[in-house]
Amino acid sequence: MSDVCSAKGCQAPATWELLWNNPKLHTPDRRKVWLACDEHKGSLSDFLGARQFLKDVVPHADAG
Repeated sequence: MSDVCSAKGCQAPATWELLWNNPKLHTPDRRKVWLACDEHKGSLSDFLGARQFLKDVVPHADAG
């Protein structure tokens, strides 16, 4: 089974990794990962970006 998008209720295959951290909880070098499909990449990035948690967006290594 392939990895699926982290958006609530989405079962689409993940094509992106959103790397983030919450500076109040994590050390600066720690990266948490949310997976995203093409459809939810923007909304999940916006959510994390609005909180200044988003560090990077990269293609999902296991996509395809």
